[in-house]
Amino acid sequence: MPSAFNTISAEEAVAALGHGDTVAFSGFTPAGGAKAVPRALAARARAEHAAGREFRVRVLTGASSGASIDEDLAAAGAIAWRAPYMSGSSLRKAINAQEVEYLDMHLSHVPQNIAFGFLGAIDLAVVEASEVTPDGRVYLTTSVGASPTYLQHARRVVVEINRRHSPRLREMHDIFVMPPPHRRSPIQIHDPLTRIGVPYAVVDPRKVVGLVEVDETDTVAEFAAPDRVGNRIAHHVAAFLAAEKKAGRIPEAFLPLQAGVGNVANSVLGALGEHPDIPPFAMYTEVFQDAMVDLMRRGKLTGASACSLTVTTAKLAEIVADMDFFAPRIVLRSQEISNNPGIIRRLGVIAMNTAVEVDIYGNVNSSHVFGSDIVNGIGGSGDFTRNGYLTIFMTPSIAKQGKISCVVPMCPHVDSNEHSVQVIVTEQGLADLRGLGPMQRARAIIAHCAHPDYRGYLEDYIRTARKGHIPHDLTRCFELHRRLLETGSMHA
Repeated sequence: MPSAFNTISAEEAVAALGHGDTVAFSGFTPAGGAKAVPRALAARARAEHAAGREFRVRVLTGASSGASIDEDLAAAGAIAWRAPYMSGSSLRKAINAQEVEYLDMHLSHVPQNIAFGFLGAIDLAVVEASEVTPDGRVYLTTSVGASPTYLQHARRVVVEINRRHSPRLREMHDIFVMPPPHRRSPIQIHDPLTRIGVPYAVVDPRKVVGLVEVDETDTVAEFAAPDRVGNRIAHHVAAFLAAEKKAGRIPEAFLPLQAGVGNVANSVLGALGEHPDIPPFAMYTEVFQDAMVDLMRRGKLTGASACSLTVTTAKLAEIVADMDFFAPRIVLRSQEISNNPGIIRRLGVIAMNTAVEVDIYGNVNSSHVFGSDIVNGIGGSGDFTRNGYLTIFMTPSIAKQGKISCVVPMCPHVDSNEHSVQVIVTEQGLADLRGLGPMQRARAIIAHCAHPDYRGYLEDYIRTARKGHIPHDLTRCFELHRRLLETGSMHA
């Protein structure tokens, strides 16, 4: 269908933006992220600053994003405020230096917050697509994220038409925009592959400023090969889930899985795929990763619902080359649906996420160092943790060659508390916390998850702590963290 919109340059797309405006970009991880326009915005910011004028904008995305957003814009000093999740070393440094305000949010909450104006008006939405029709149908590329909501609520819209992406990606998309509260019916998803929407997002054509031509791949980095620690964690998780199935606590047909992003998650998926007692399974998750391509080829992964295709260029080419196989087995949804608590609970999703550190009572920190410095954010882990059938958190027992214990007396920042966390896993072992009181939890985590070098210290801590429902010694609870700050190691 011929375009009814003007083709403009990326520089023209950002020319009307003013200091303090809010810009929403497509993308959920680097997948489907805007590319040319944020680079032009970074160049504009540098030019404004060189001329002595203040110029910073508020930035929204679906989740983390590619380098052209979090890295280039931050390096140019172009970001004043960021939500709901981020990545990139330059932006991380700016946030931790309090040069950028950062709103770390549960990803399922973003669309409703935007729709009701909790985060203010969106002055410009920039969304990557393979096509936009004259009547306003926008065919997204490798992610959905919050793009349907941004298109609906932005005052002005620019669409990056990325010629590198196959138009057939739309065959995976199932886009459904939730009506506002009090007019909502139950979401009719009863299986990870249930489709309830249409393959396109919608925009009012009158809001479209123009189209920017792009021909670029997503910049999804390859994960490192599984290491010994990752493989040990994966072995413990796979053995636990197989035992749960044997005990009748997981049905014979198994339950859908959710897995966070990263090397450990890929190791776990690989181990589940190899385990003889784990049957073929489906996934209801946020991100479709490289490891899932091979599992699907082998028939171990029967289908996957996600928010993005966060795969390397080679794996994306493999998917596109065989869309007749992959398209019926992959559904891409908005994050309001992929992370919806009601669907997660109804499907009985088994949630598997990674932690920065855990404490002896089962509280999890997945986002901060020393309780103050952000790493990336909570992302979607909280959506799944609070509502999963089983909630599993994974972390190495130590970091930095043993200078850091990832099991501590008290987490100085908590993203998921002990009320939601059921299983803790390190390479040392697995602690099943279901039905355990605080002291029982502490003993299980110390015995099975803590590294031997720190086990004695943690045992001494609970022995000498002030008695109570949850024993703590407020003079010592952050002693390991203070020691790390003072000496560079948690070791005595």
